[in-house]
Amino acid sequence: MSKSFDDRRKGLEEEYFHRKNKEAIEKLREKMKIAEQAKAAGTSSMRCPRCNGTLKPSTVEEVEIDTCENCGGVWLDSGELERLTKQESSGWFSRLLNK
Repeated sequence: MSKSFDDRRKGLEEEYFHRKNKEAIEKLREKMKIAEQAKAAGTSSMRCPRCNGTLKPSTVEEVEIDTCENCGGVWLDSGELERLTKQESSGWFSRLLNK
């Protein structure tokens, strides 16, 4: 009789984890769908780390940066600051640093 209870418990456990995995996959699909819709609309699905506002991509000297529509914060992805500083010496960033 113990074997049947163990089999039942194991079956319930597998069913539980299968259901949890299915829920997690659905949540990820929904997040991906929202990100794709935002990309198609030209907006960002990312939120500002400071105020949780919407980040809007903009281009500065051929480098795409993210600007918060709410607080005005400017956010750079990995390598973008280096690309801005490597621009020609008459660029806005070089002028800012040399003042």
